[in-house]
Parts: sequence; C-alpha cells; structure tokens
Amino acid sequence: MNQKQLRWSSVGLIAFSMVWGLGNVVNNYAQQGISVVTSWLLILALYFIPYALIVGQLGSTFKESKGGVSSWVENTSTKRLAYYAAWTYWVVHIPYLAQKPQTILIALGWAVKGDGTMVSAMPIKLVAIISLLIFLLFLYLSTKGLSTLKVIGGLAGTAMFVMSILFILLAVGAPAVNSGMKLATPDMGSLSTYIPKFNFSYFTTISMLVFAVGGAEKISPYVNQTKNPAKEFPRGMIFLAAMVGVSAILGSIAMGMLFASNNIPEDLMTNGAYSAFQQLGNYYGIGNTLMIIYALTNTVGQISALAFSIDAPLRILLADADPMFVPEWLRKRTAKGTLRNGYLLTGILVGAIILLPILGIGNMDELVKWMTNLNSVVMPLRYLWVFFAYMMLNKAWKNFQSEYKFLKNPKLGFLAGAWCFAFTAFACILGMVPKIDYAADPKAWWFQMISNILTPIVLILLGMILPAIARRDKNKSVPVNQLGKV
Repeated sequence: MNQKQLRWSSVGLIAFSMVWGLGNVVNNYAQQGISVVTSWLLILALYFIPYALIVGQLGSTFKESKGGVSSWVENTSTKRLAYYAAWTYWVVHIPYLAQKPQTILIALGWAVKGDGTMVSAMPIKLVAIISLLIFLLFLYLSTKGLSTLKVIGGLAGTAMFVMSILFILLAVGAPAVNSGMKLATPDMGSLSTYIPKFNFSYFTTISMLVFAVGGAEKISPYVNQTKNPAKEFPRGMIFLAAMVGVSAILGSIAMGMLFASNNIPEDLMTNGAYSAFQQLGNYYGIGNTLMIIYALTNTVGQISALAFSIDAPLRILLADADPMFVPEWLRKRTAKGTLRNGYLLTGILVGAIILLPILGIGNMDELVKWMTNLNSVVMPLRYLWVFFAYMMLNKAWKNFQSEYKFLKNPKLGFLAGAWCFAFTAFACILGMVPKIDYAADPKAWWFQMISNILTPIVLILLGMILPAIARRDKNKSVPVNQLGKV
C-alpha cells in the first residue's frame, strides 16, 4: 500500500492544530492592542512562511532521522552541537512547565466560581506553593505512566482548538445576532487604527509573536507522507500560513470588539479568554455556558500538557543520549525503566522557577505576564537550531538529497536560514525587556529584567557543564593500567 496518502490540505490542517491556539491571539492582543493585526501580517510574510518551508526541506532531507532537530544538527555538523540542540529542546520546557500549574489554577477558578477572583485574591506565596505541589504531583505521576490522561488530554486539546475557531465565528457574528452589542474599540473601521507605532517598546513585544507561530518543526514527519512532497508540502504550508493569518487577524478583531484597544485590562493575559467567552455567552443569551465549557476543557488540556511536557522532552534528551556528553547518573534508569534522576533534575529546575516570583512579583496578573514573557524569550531558543541546521545543509548542498527544496539556490537558502536565525535571536534579546512601567515599580522591573536575562543563560550553561561531568565520570571508570593508553 502506498503510504504517501496525505494531500496539501491535510498537511495544512495537521500543522494548524499543532501550531495554533486562542492563547496566541489573547497574549499578543494584550501586548499590542488592535494594531497587532498589522504585526501578524508582517510576521507571517517575513518569518513564519520561510520557517515552515525550511522545516519542510530539513524533514524531507533527513526523513529517516528520529531525533528531530538534534538529528538534523548532527547530520549537518557535529555530535557535540547535536547534544546542545537536544539539551536546548529539553531545557526550554522548564519555564513552560513552571507556568502550567498556574494556568490550571486559573482555569479551575473560572470553572468553579465563574470569574477570576478565586486565584487573583491569593497571595503570590500561596499561588507559588500550590503550583509547586501541583507540579510535584504530576512529576510523580509521570514516573508511573499517564497514557490514559494523555489520550483524554488529546481530546481536550482538540476541543480547545474547536473553541478557538468557535470564538472567532461567534465574536464576528455577534453584532448580527445582538443589535445591542457595542464595539469596545473605537474607530475599528479606520485603517490608521491598525498601524503600530514602530518604537523600541513595540520591538520588545516581537518575541511573543515568534513564540506564537513557532513549533513548525513538529510538522517535519509529514513531509514525505504527501503524494508529491515537492508540490504538495509547500502548498500545505501556504495553506497553514493562510489559516494562521485568518485566525490571527479575525481573532484580534474579535478581541478588539470585546476589549478596548486603547484601554486594555491589566488582567487580559490572565483572564481574557474566559472573559471573552463569558461576554459572548451573554450576547447569545446562554449565560456562562461557553465560558464553563472552555474552562473545563482548558483545565484537562493543561493537565495533559503538563504531564506530556514533563515526560516527552526528557525522553528525547535521554533516550539515546551520548555517554560523551550526558553523565551516567542522569541516564540511569530504575528497574522499570524510569529516568529517575532526569525527573529529579526537572523537579529541581522547575521548582526553582515556580518559587522565584516570591522574590519580586506582586500579584497574579503580573505573575502571568512575567511567566508568559519569559517563555516567549526562552522557548524560541530551540528554533535557532532549526535555522542553524538549514544553514549548514546549504553549505554542504551537494552531500544531501531531498524530494522537496525550499530554495534551489544554496546561497539564497543560506541567507534565508541566516535571516530567520538573526530575527529569532533579535526577538529573544529584546523580549527580555520587562513590559511594565519602570517608574511605577522599579523593584519589579529589575526583578523581571534580571530573571529574563539569567534564566536562559543559566539553563544553557548547565547543559555546557554536563559534558565535563561526563568526561570526569568516564575517566574514573577507566582501569588504572589503561590510563596510559587513553
């Protein structure tokens, strides 16, 4: 049977469900307001489309590779750099995991109480302690296997995806159903309303856009499952970009209809999605029904994402880890095959970030903003390895064969990879600047600035220390009579 059954439309839909979610709309609207519509158009054309097509070529060239990005790096450069790519892929999930318990708490609060007050009223110390307990519980459960939860979470993830699309349809259609609905943002019919101010403050928000459209490397296994990769895959990626563009633009317009762009609520990142569904439910005369459905599906989806993101990246890092770079104690398994010390290291790093806000965060809304921005700085670091591998692929153009090529000229290909690499690095560096007013709270500003800079540096440095420990362990294991031969 011919396995190449996927058409471009199927590839686009699979990729869309992997990349997109309502949080992408809410978080970027919270930072830029309605002018984010123009930003979406720019990021799609200048970054996302070439990014997706680059992934397509790498996936097609290394279709037998099972290690994803680290395999691409190993094939185009060295084993040492492949280790750093694998380490980066794992370690960027640490702040992501640290935010999940807070997200679960917020979703539960809306499902139970019908508003965001349950969590917002908690002291930050209490939020941090509860979040740590939730994380440790799921860290423990992950060592036991959570296949059932992951299946349920997959269904909840699909439901959240459907709710994201439903939100756009309901919001855009609300004025026709309810004539009493007033647009929250003034002058939505004027083109000037959608033009951003391209100042320094604007460029510090780009990392959130990059974070939103990232993750296209997950699409790579499907490149060679299409009937004609050279034609079908790029069509699928264009289709993906079109769907992301329509969803982002209409979603941002929908947010503008519900929340004033010139007076964005402070708690929009925390409660925006729930509040939006609550407003829509009222416009359609069904009360809190939509909000409760979204809160419940989000709770289950976030629980599953927490469990899966503890387990999967760790397995990718340690499953076939090279003893030259990863110490034996970190690769050690229990009798049941559990990577006990890997889970322990995960627990220590995530626990430290969960408790860190106690030192300098004042309230829940500030915590959510800081954690979301920290993730937008750290998570895109893994995309740098995708573009590095693509640049190296183009340098050794004649050594590799691919059914699909993004650019047939290797010099142009190298430049495209370099552009995406530089843009990602630029966004991450500027994203470190806090999004709060320095004059209003200098202590919080400095806490966020220092933590945004130190977190990625410490996480990457830790990965550089491990090979030295691995070498030391290896030298200790060599018999004394063989030391002269080493």
